[in-house]
Amino acid sequence: MDLWGLTTSVLVGCVLLLIFLSQWIQRLKRGKLPPGPTPLPFLGNILQLDFKNMIASFSQLADKYGPIYTLYFGSKRIVVLYGYKIMKEALIDQGDGFVDRGSVPIFDDVIKRKGIVFSNGESWKQMRRFSLMTLRDFGMGKRSIEERVQEEAQCLVEEFRKTKGQPTDPTFILGCAPCNVICSILFRDRFKYNDEKFLYLMKLLNENFQLLNSRWIQLYNFLPGFRVYLPGKHKIFFKNVKELRHFILERVKEHQTVLDPSNPQDFIDCYLSKMQIKRINCL
Repeated sequence: MDLWGLTTSVLVGCVLLLIFLSQWIQRLKRGKLPPGPTPLPFLGNILQLDFKNMIASFSQLADKYGPIYTLYFGSKRIVVLYGYKIMKEALIDQGDGFVDRGSVPIFDDVIKRKGIVFSNGESWKQMRRFSLMTLRDFGMGKRSIEERVQEEAQCLVEEFRKTKGQPTDPTFILGCAPCNVICSILFRDRFKYNDEKFLYLMKLLNENFQLLNSRWIQLYNFLPGFRVYLPGKHKIFFKNVKELRHFILERVKEHQTVLDPSNPQDFIDCYLSKMQIKRINCL
């Protein structure tokens, strides 16, 4: 490269850097935001957080800046509410103003802001209304949620009896029990604790919960603009989600073959029946 080309490249780079810094400073000054630590370009405040103990980091910042403060995860601005009193005031006393879900890049890329947990607006209201009505109806004339919990509790007791009083680590079994109750509500039937499909489901869920707390996933969420180029464990997370979808779709296909809209037995039956009614109404 000749001297003229090198000089031009340096000047263009300097101009772009000045434009970026100017926009960054304007962003910091925009609006009346709660106080917080000064962020760095690109990185925000991630260097000021201890990823091994995020709770301690948030607590220290609350001690310094108060129960409401501003952080930047990369270029993403976050307002943190710390403490029971301020969270109650926001989420309960002024709940209508805080009803929408925030954007979490790892979930946005996987779930596309759909479903009862991650959707917003009218879509969320419809999903919530349907879910509440369905769960309520399970207690009226059908096999109730309480009965499913009682059945699982009995199975859990029987599983502990198999240890014959010997010392044992109950962590895995205690995790299986509530998961099995949810499976019973969604898929009609519970699984045996040694069922291969159920064990594979538990493996996928446990692995993804652990990955969500890993540094790679936190980095993925903090630097969403660079996530396409990032290596790391988020690829394992996506693979597990794909396997979970396959597992659920197999159960849905099984339900479609024996569906009786007049007598739904679980959540999937209710959802398929609702879809069928909407399809008929649209004809």
